[in-house]
Amino acid sequence: MSQNYPNPFNPATKIEFSLPKRSETSLIIYNVLGQEVKRLLDGDLAAGDYELFWDASRYSSGVYLYELRTEKYRFVRKMLLVK
Repeated sequence: MSQNYPNPFNPATKIEFSLPKRSETSLIIYNVLGQEVKRLLDGDLAAGDYELFWDASRYSSGVYLYELRTEKYRFVRKMLLVK
């Protein structure tokens, strides 16, 4: 999983990741309190490269975390929304 781009961002950002094999996959955005803010993805994906966009125009400035979960792995990265 790559770092989102741009970071910091306003109001939208791109998140890229690759899967080496088919997997149940989810990508979830959390606030710093650990509360789920947005679920961008939840499903079965084939192996390959992916990019997702998050439009955060209705959210407040601050630090957010995004988590990519697959059947075998879990990755977490930090991003900053600045308005």
